[in-house]
Amino acid sequence: MDDPTDNAVDLHFIGNATVLLRYGDLTLLTDPNFLHRGQYAYLGYGLFSRRLTQPALDIGDLPRLDAVVLSHLHGDHWDRRTRRHLDHAVPVLTTPHAARRLRTLHGFRRTAGLRTWQGHTLRRGTVQVRVTALPGRHAGHPLLRGMLPPVMGSMLEFGPAGGLPRLRLYISGDTLVYDGLDEIARRFPAADLAVLHLGGTRLPGGFVVTMDGAQGAELARRLDPRLILPVHYHDYTVMRSPLDAFLAEVEAAGLGERLVHCRHGQRTRIAAAPGAVPRVSSPTRPRPPDEPL
Repeated sequence: MDDPTDNAVDLHFIGNATVLLRYGDLTLLTDPNFLHRGQYAYLGYGLFSRRLTQPALDIGDLPRLDAVVLSHLHGDHWDRRTRRHLDHAVPVLTTPHAARRLRTLHGFRRTAGLRTWQGHTLRRGTVQVRVTALPGRHAGHPLLRGMLPPVMGSMLEFGPAGGLPRLRLYISGDTLVYDGLDEIARRFPAADLAVLHLGGTRLPGGFVVTMDGAQGAELARRLDPRLILPVHYHDYTVMRSPLDAFLAEVEAAGLGERLVHCRHGQRTRIAAAPGAVPRVSSPTRPRPPDEPL
């Protein structure tokens, strides 16, 4: 049977970690951040950061959404414009911590809190996507781990409804590199695209809480995706590691040919590798059931 999606995901990089994804009739949005240039995102504990870039779309320009995939509840990933103006009926797939707050404080009732390795499947017409929560660690210092919100990575597996996945997109979330991420490649080998949150975000006291160029290249080396897309850089004053640092590290690691050159506001299409066949995951334990919405 012919695949109506042509085995490809259309991607629009709106800015920061906000990406619009389309696969057939399915449309997803990641980490919605629609603050304008010069506005301030609240990062907790009295800390604010000023936005340096303009989002490529305003929230009112979004198409119909099947779901939002939210890595964590921070002001540069879920801001006050999103809280006020996003359709509250849109499902949100996120961490249990963020799901509780979005339900009880902000009225987003169709919110699923996914534990690590738990997934949820969304279907629209003849296609589906399974979103699986993956490990992430926002801070290296133990003191900060209790202060920053829990974060998740995500594996998005796109394919025909009821069938095996044809495309895998990994989204890192605001994680640092640590050994717990190695399990991702064992369970989900050969991702088609890794979307990496970079920026080398630096908090007062010198604490780095997102990957800089070297860490981003190291994670790409460990996970070995077919393609690599950097996001989450140059957008806020707390981001201290420029995109050029990541590009240099990726070239030095011999991964330069895998880079997807899609900057703020640009669009690209990620197609399955020529000759690719449907794939199954390799879980080391049974998959938990879907979290109801």
